[in-house]
Amino acid sequence: MYRTIGNTGIRVFAIGLGAMPLSLAGRPPRERAEAVIDAALDAGLTFIDTANCYCVDDHDIGHNERLIRDALRCRHAAGVTVATKGGLTRPDGRWERDGRPSSLQAACEQSLQDLGLETIPLYQLHAPDPAVPFTDSVGALARLRDAGKIAHVGLSNVDIPQLEAARAIVPVASVQNRCHVLCRRDLDNGLVDYCRQHGITYIAYSPVGGGNGHKRLPGVAALTEIARAHAASVYCVALAWLLHKGEHILPIPGASRTTSILDSVKAASLKLTGADVTSIDKIDAGLRQ
Repeated sequence: MYRTIGNTGIRVFAIGLGAMPLSLAGRPPRERAEAVIDAALDAGLTFIDTANCYCVDDHDIGHNERLIRDALRCRHAAGVTVATKGGLTRPDGRWERDGRPSSLQAACEQSLQDLGLETIPLYQLHAPDPAVPFTDSVGALARLRDAGKIAHVGLSNVDIPQLEAARAIVPVASVQNRCHVLCRRDLDNGLVDYCRQHGITYIAYSPVGGGNGHKRLPGVAALTEIARAHAASVYCVALAWLLHKGEHILPIPGASRTTSILDSVKAASLKLTGADVTSIDKIDAGLRQ
């Protein structure tokens, strides 16, 4: 099962790898991190999501990008699309926004070096910076695209008005927001459907809950019953449900163990019934975020 990113012509496997857990505090040893990437590629994944700020702190900026670069070089991997992001910093390990055009320019230049690329296939604004006019940040990405530094522009952590404002400046290939069975904000507010209508890929991050959120899924009766019927994990079922919500949706589950990413891959071939999807749709709103 493959999906095309926006109107870019880039075809990728329907499940991507969210590489963030491989570089944050408490990250796995490098050998295990590389094994996770290798397992993902061996299983057929062709999309890896990263960001310059996936690291421990500002002294570690680019860790995740360099890890991916080295893993792909060792395998001489071809046909893999790496998407990265700029616009967040990590002073003393905090997450802070910096959408100034000069900062985005510098971040992109560093990402090119850390990824070992001449052009980044998909570069996303990590989050709007309330201290900077949103259109200024998007304009910086448009200029990077015009300069050939990035091929396609994406946005993360945005709403419909921001997406519309950005589209008036530059073609937008993707929107990357949090979405999973217990966090349906963008399904409910129309953003997922807006993306479908305008040929924009919706990249769902934290698609099985993220962080400690994933621990809630085994306690959801609808998921456990369907998982039992399909001899699958609740996480695999949750990913399959997202895939059923639209051909333009690309879930990017994170993984720090090979078993996790291999389980996620199975979602692409898991055929949920109409009754399964309806049952998940009806999960008690009180359980949702």
